[in-house]
Amino acid sequence: MSQSYHPTTRVLALLELLQNQGQISGADLAQKLDIDRRSLRRYIVTLEEMGIPIMTARGRHGGYSIMPGFKLPPMMFNEEEGFAISIALSVARQMKLLDAASSIESAQAKLQRILPDKLRQRLKAADAAIELNLQSAAVPADKEILAMLSHAVAHKQAMHLRYRGANDVESERMVDGYGLAFHAACWYFVGFCHLRRDIRSFRLDRVIHADLQARHFDVPANFSVITYLRSAVATIPRAYSVEVLLKTDMQRARRHLSDSIAVLEQTTEGVLLYNQSEDLTWFARQLAALPFDFEIRKPAQLHIELKEVANRLLQNCLP
Repeated sequence: MSQSYHPTTRVLALLELLQNQGQISGADLAQKLDIDRRSLRRYIVTLEEMGIPIMTARGRHGGYSIMPGFKLPPMMFNEEEGFAISIALSVARQMKLLDAASSIESAQAKLQRILPDKLRQRLKAADAAIELNLQSAAVPADKEILAMLSHAVAHKQAMHLRYRGANDVESERMVDGYGLAFHAACWYFVGFCHLRRDIRSFRLDRVIHADLQARHFDVPANFSVITYLRSAVATIPRAYSVEVLLKTDMQRARRHLSDSIAVLEQTTEGVLLYNQSEDLTWFARQLAALPFDFEIRKPAQLHIELKEVANRLLQNCLP
């Protein structure tokens, strides 16, 4: 048995294992801590003397666990853990991901209180110095609705939504939620909508009311919320429907074009790009930046916009 660890370090490691693993067998604990069963029992007694209620289940499937509902005192974090938590809280605050600014500030204050002075000063300096160039959420998500929908997704329970669409028309929806995601500056709830009989996405800031249902469902295998959202957002009907043939392969096309900009389809001629756009001038600039040839299929107006971009570039090259 290794002698490089102080007994106090092993007790804290045991506490962390019990906290993270739930019930775990004595054999597994002894192996992970590199100690014998007798030492393990001694460390268990030490935790109990510290006031931490340890439950012991005997038998083949037995083991040790912390009594359900018991709240552990704050644990100390090492420098990497503290920095990771601090940056995550800063991201949440700067992006306004949640309508919970006071909760974020409170969590940051608690983190500061339990850290050693040297690490606390480093994190305060980092928080003041680092600016994150991130797009803020258009409307912060309601934390109560977000929590309820997260529960529904985790437990595969259906949700009844009262939803206000982009046209301000309200509707009642029964939805089997497959997942939640933050995409294109908004929170989305994605799942099978029984009203539309198809997979749909719902912006959380448009959810008026949500009720958890008792009915359960199965999620399609390998379903990706982000992949669905990227495709759905890129194909929302807009002023112009764009179709361009890219003279390259799919791998190269994906390196230069985000899924949020366009839907790509491999063909024998090349890669077909589909897009819905409100601003053809902007889209022409995206095409002009591509390092491979392409052919505009529609709309005709895009040819004109691309020529204007080319003319401006030529004018800038003139002496």
